Amino acid sequence: MAAKTSGTSLTAEQLRAALIYDPETGDFTWRYRPDQRKEWNTRFSGKPAGGYRRPNGHMLIAVNYVNYHAHRLAWLYMTGKWPTGEVDHIDTDGGNNVWTNLRDATRRQNGSNTRIRSTNTSGFKGVSKHGERWIATITANNHQRYLGIFDTKEEAYAAYVAAAKRLHGEFARFS
Repeated sequence: MAAKTSGTSLTAEQLRAALIYDPETGDFTWRYRPDQRKEWNTRFSGKPAGGYRRPNGHMLIAVNYVNYHAHRLAWLYMTGKWPTGEVDHIDTDGGNNVWTNLRDATRRQNGSNTRIRSTNTSGFKGVSKHGERWIATITANNHQRYLGIFDTKEEAYAAYVAAAKRLHGEFARFS
């Protein structure tokens, strides 16, 4: 298997010579490669690429013995250059590499686009029980911000939504 993970030495031309990316499905397929032995082409040419799916859903594809994240390869394939930051999956599904689901993001922006935690007991993102009332908080710029204490969880959630829109913009996720 490949030794390195997520390098950037691969060029768009090398990638396009090795793989076909379908932006509508997000799938990669191996091309026929005249530089490879007949056995390689018999085994891989025309077949889906991708060997290992990480626990977060991200697919790894080894090209020239180096592992790359499929979403980063999609970015390189479509734009001709590596992303400047991280590649954010708009729907938060790390396995969905459809081109319209991908966007270039900073670490903070990517962190803003997260789903509600599995340990959440209120049913609303940013809302937790505080005695008989509900508290709203949001994390922005690595700091948790207190938004207030409310009589209902719906009021607390409304405060969270307003703050998320203001602080996270297009990367805000509400559920």
